[in-house]
Amino acid sequence: MSILINKTSRVVTQGITGKTGEFHTKYCVEYALGTECFVAGVTPGKGGQQVEGIPVYDTVQEAKDNTGANVSVIYVPPRFAAAAIDEAVTAGMEVVICITEGVPVKDMIITRYKMRDRNTILVGPNCPGVITPDEIKIGIMPGYIHKKGPIGVVSRSGTLTYEVVDQLTQLGLGQSTCIGIGGDPVNGVKHLDVMRMFNEDPDTEGVVMVGEIGGTDEEECAAWVKRHMSKPVVGFIAGVTAPPGKRMGHAGAIISGGKGTAAEKIEALEDAGIRVTRNPADIGKLMREALS
Repeated sequence: MSILINKTSRVVTQGITGKTGEFHTKYCVEYALGTECFVAGVTPGKGGQQVEGIPVYDTVQEAKDNTGANVSVIYVPPRFAAAAIDEAVTAGMEVVICITEGVPVKDMIITRYKMRDRNTILVGPNCPGVITPDEIKIGIMPGYIHKKGPIGVVSRSGTLTYEVVDQLTQLGLGQSTCIGIGGDPVNGVKHLDVMRMFNEDPDTEGVVMVGEIGGTDEEECAAWVKRHMSKPVVGFIAGVTAPPGKRMGHAGAIISGGKGTAAEKIEALEDAGIRVTRNPADIGKLMREALS
């Protein structure tokens, strides 16, 4: 099984006629069952066109009515991204994945407030997307490094998501679903939300959780894991170990009021029984040990 998306998902790309939207939709369509899953695109004023054989509509509602789309992926420019999320939510999309980077925080605060009574699940913004290996890829991640299997991956860092997946695959540990949740201050699903889903997924046997300095999301997730998680979890906090002169972390990972430091997060994770490594090169090996 998987979480959030699978071979039955029907996807609409918002911003499909733009350079970025067209480029990444092409590679998503070519991955696994993408030709069946990607059914529509949306760009206002461009309705009636086709991109990669996909019909383009003027609105998300129109795309849904004509194709049965239930998932949206967003590649529109930052100043329009929050409005694109609003449109997808209003149209009743079950999952909205916003790839766009640089969305104004004020816009996201308003959008999240509008979503408070809605059932739509938002991933992002500023994230690599979601992939269920050998079924469907929605986002910008390299599909070829993924392999179907029992390990769930949730990460605030896009680059580290790829690193973790590559390590797991090289060790023969495939993935159930890999989710890049993004590291912006105001976003959609958190580590805790995804961890609940993985805990309930019968085909996920272990989870890799990659966090970053800033905020308290990882600590809150760790507290839940300690009380409820029935599967082994391996963790890494970006910003701890990095090559000389570089810091691994996200632009949205801000430490404020003395909260959100790497030390605090590592302590919380370890207290919850999560195996934490300080070296990102050991994440895959640590997951293999945790399973055995």
